[in-house]
Amino acid sequence: MQQILEISAPILHDELVEKCKTGDSRSYAELYQKYSKAMYNTSLRIVNNSGDAEDVLQEAFVDAFGSLESFQYKSTFGAWLKKIVINKSINHLRKKKMDLIDIEKTVVGNLPEEETLDEKDLQLKVAEIKSAVKLLPNGYRTVLTLYLFEGYDHEEIAEILNVTHATVRTQYMRAKQKLLGLIKQGGLS
Repeated sequence: MQQILEISAPILHDELVEKCKTGDSRSYAELYQKYSKAMYNTSLRIVNNSGDAEDVLQEAFVDAFGSLESFQYKSTFGAWLKKIVINKSINHLRKKKMDLIDIEKTVVGNLPEEETLDEKDLQLKVAEIKSAVKLLPNGYRTVLTLYLFEGYDHEEIAEILNVTHATVRTQYMRAKQKLLGLIKQGGLS
C-alpha cells in the first residue's frame, strides 16, 4: 500500500499542475501548501535569514506559477520548483555580494587533497551540524548546502554559481575545514 501511495503522489501533483494551468485557484493553493515548507527550508539553508527566505519563496512561487506553461514534466514539479528556489536564493545572495573566490585568479598555496581533520571521531547530530553550517560565511554555506543537503555535484554547483569547478572544490574544502573547526571548538549555539 505504501508503494502505491509513493507512485501516485507525482501523478496527483501532475493533476494539480494541470488544474493550475486552467486557472483553478484551489489547485494553486494546494500546490503552495504541499511545497512551501520544503522550499522555504531549502532557501533558508542558502540565504541563512528567515525574512530573506520568505521573500525568495514568494518570488519563486510567483515565477513558477507564471511559468507553468513551460513546465514539460521532464522532472517532477517539486524538482522543477526546487531549482527555481535555489536559483532565486543564489541570486539573492549575489545581490548581497556573496564572496566566492575564483581559485584561478588568486594565489592560495597548496590545499591538501584530503581532509586532515579526523572526521570519524566526530559523531554529531544533524541538528548540531546544521547549526554550525549557519555560522559559515555565505559562499562556504552556499556551496556546502548545495552539495550536502541538496545533492548537487561540484560541476552542477559550478554551473549554478557561474564559477569554475576549481572554485567550487576549493570553497567546499574550505567550508568543510571551517565547519569541522567550529564543531571541534564547540562553537555551536
